Amino acid sequence: MTFNVYERKTRDVVVRVEPDFLDEQSSPREDRYIWAYTVEIENQSDSPVQVVERCWNIADSRGQVQEVRGAGVVGEKPILQPGEVFRYTSGAPLSAPSGMMHGTYLMESESGERYDVDIPVFLLDSPHEPRIMN
Repeated sequence: MTFNVYERKTRDVVVRVEPDFLDEQSSPREDRYIWAYTVEIENQSDSPVQVVERCWNIADSRGQVQEVRGAGVVGEKPILQPGEVFRYTSGAPLSAPSGMMHGTYLMESESGERYDVDIPVFLLDSPHEPRIMN
C-alpha cells in the first residue's frame, strides 16, 4: 500500500521519500507494524556531492522516539554527480500503528565542505489506525 511522496530541498540537493506500509509483514495483534520507505537523493548542483552519514529520528504514536545514526546509506557512501539521483529502499518497524520519521544526511562537497541536508518529515499512518477528522 503506497502513500504520499514527501520532498525537501536543501541547497541544491532534493530528498524525496515514499513510505509504504507492509501489511503482509505486520501483525497488529503483536504490535508490529512494518514500513518500507524509498528515498531518492537528487544532486541539482553543478558539482559532485557525497552522502557521508545519516541521522534518522523515528517517533511512534505512543511516544517512543528513536535516533538512528550511521555512515552513508544502505552500506554505501554514494557520490552523486551533477543531475544524478541515488535511490534506495530501507525499512522501519514500529510498535504502534502510526508514527513519523525525519532526519538529515551529512553531505560533503568536492571541495571538502560538509553540510546537512534535510530529510522531510513523513507520516507512517497504517490502515490499522482509526482516522480522526477535525
